[in-house]
Amino acid sequence: MRRLKLVLLAFAVAALASFGIAACGDDDEGDGGGGGEDVSDASFDLTVGALVPLTGDLSQFGPPGQKAAELAIEEASAALEEVGADITVTMETADTQTEPQAAQTAAQQLVSNGANCLVGPWASSETVPVGRSVAARSEIPLISPSSTSPEITDLPDNGFVFRTAPSDALQGQVLADAVEQELGSTDATVSLAARNDPYGEGIVTEFKAAWEAKGGTTTGPVLYDPELSSYNSEANQIVEGDPDQFVIIDFEEPYNRLGAALARTGSFDAANLWTADGLAFEDGIPKSIPNDALAGAKGTRPSSPEDTDTAMAFDELYKQAPGAKARGTFDAQNFDAAMLCVLAAVAAGSNEGPAIAEKIQEVASAPGEKYDFTQLAEAIEALQAGEDIDFEGASGPLDLDDNGDPTVAFYERYEYDDQGNFSIVETVEKQAE
Repeated sequence: MRRLKLVLLAFAVAALASFGIAACGDDDEGDGGGGGEDVSDASFDLTVGALVPLTGDLSQFGPPGQKAAELAIEEASAALEEVGADITVTMETADTQTEPQAAQTAAQQLVSNGANCLVGPWASSETVPVGRSVAARSEIPLISPSSTSPEITDLPDNGFVFRTAPSDALQGQVLADAVEQELGSTDATVSLAARNDPYGEGIVTEFKAAWEAKGGTTTGPVLYDPELSSYNSEANQIVEGDPDQFVIIDFEEPYNRLGAALARTGSFDAANLWTADGLAFEDGIPKSIPNDALAGAKGTRPSSPEDTDTAMAFDELYKQAPGAKARGTFDAQNFDAAMLCVLAAVAAGSNEGPAIAEKIQEVASAPGEKYDFTQLAEAIEALQAGEDIDFEGASGPLDLDDNGDPTVAFYERYEYDDQGNFSIVETVEKQAE
């Protein structure tokens, strides 16, 4: 019988006295196998802890992301039952509030409650401290579906942090390509600005390098505190010198205030603005953001292929399931993250964190026979027999490198019309160099 335990934990932002928690796993029957060994007799309970932003700046992504992880656990439970595996999978969910401290509190609580593998958090500013202070110290693997900061590639995480979303080292290049394509040349000065956190700084730094390598000119970046009460000074710095284009990387908060300040300068035209996934609103510009601060803007965001059998199967699965109806950016990536937790545990024949972490790259990358979630029972049987697999995600091939980063990425180029309506222009594929 399928088992799915969804527990929503609401945590206040509180200071943590210590993160020195031993890796949890209340069943030691897993034999730590894998690596060519037959682990078909492994018996254990696996708890996947989902860290999602149900409140805060990224709350628009929370419900679709949570639903996607739930679907992964349901599909995995059904496949395990089908093959007769003595493995049960459950999931607990915690709200990170899109706050680094709250995310750490939530992650620590999930680990204390027995989580063997974590999916999330979503913001890079959350994943960096959670990776260092919870995942690495507790030796519990963490797979983020959406934390894209290049800082995470070299994070001192002892090999316990992975992601199914590509690094912004790629998105910065894709964004520079999109600006060049739109303008027809790189003969333009681009003013750069971003929220001062790993996400914002990561993208503008990579864009700056890519744009200048093409022969273009930049000013800035203006890196601003997301907690300021006024952004008049920052807005004046961004428009100084009358730049041709703007690249601003932010979330709804505080862009609702920065955008208003930019509009007040009289020197800002949102039709010349480029941005990224944090300001991609499929339902149109939110009421909190003045229309003239975003209407006409263009941007890029990580995506997934739409025309593969796996992507179409996931879309159908998602739409038929109860819960959040609208798809969200990174929902497929969170589905894949939860799947990797389960498949790595099966490959290891264990629910112990270090054993699971050791198998994540292996099951997500070549060599090995390719399987996707529609062939999950067959993939599990292959793993139980000690065979290698190369799991194909709903978000794409995955193919993780030694740092736990995907090496193949898909991006959508989007735009807002002058009324603030959102549309996708094209999808592009980018290969890590």
